[in-house]
Amino acid sequence: MSRYLLDTNILVFLVSGQLDNISEETRDILDDYNNQLYTSSISVTELVQLYRIKKIHQSKMFKTSSEMVSVIEKDFFIKILPFSKEHIKKLTTIKISEGHNDPFDHAIIAHSITEKLTLISSDRRFKEYIPQKLKFAFNKR
Repeated sequence: MSRYLLDTNILVFLVSGQLDNISEETRDILDDYNNQLYTSSISVTELVQLYRIKKIHQSKMFKTSSEMVSVIEKDFFIKILPFSKEHIKKLTTIKISEGHNDPFDHAIIAHSITEKLTLISSDRRFKEYIPQKLKFAFNKR
């Protein structure tokens, strides 16, 4: 059994039905019932904001942002992990890669490192944090 933290972009692909943006390797991870799938409350916050600004639209699966969050847990079996003081402590120690200024990404990286979860993302910049103990699985689109 392996444990994975899904980045915001993977959640976007799932809830918006953009499954062609999920690689075969990532799909194998998501479809393996022996794997435990998690996401950060930071990613869910980003997802709700994307819904509010209409970058994610209603679907057959959900009509509101609240229903969308429910779909993540109930339909995709992804557990939402709270971002805590322990994660903030790790965030303060991360050396930021040059030019990578997204505070949400930094929080998600800190969450993944603290919980010892493999982070799945389509963001190539995350590879730069592997020397800081980030376990990373790249989703090639």
